[in-house]
Amino acid sequence: MERPGLLEAGQKITVTEGVLPSNYYYVIDPSLAMSANIPFRYRLISREGVVTDVIENSRGFYVTAEFDEPEVDMTK
Repeated sequence: MERPGLLEAGQKITVTEGVLPSNYYYVIDPSLAMSANIPFRYRLISREGVVTDVIENSRGFYVTAEFDEPEVDMTK
C-alpha cells in the first residue's frame, strides 16, 4: 500500500489473484495493495478476508489480513 488511510483494521476486503510462471500474487480490490509472490502450494482458496493490521515503516505500508482458509496438511 502506498498511501495512508486506504485500509484500516477490521475492514472487509476482497482480493484478485494473478498468476506468474512459478507463483501467484494477490491484489486487494480496487488495487489498494499487492502481495509478495506466493508459491503455488500456498494459494488462497478464499477471496474475502479481514484486515488485521496496517503498519508503516521506512519502506512503505504493510497490510496484514486474515482469510478463512481450510486447514491443509503440508506434509503431503
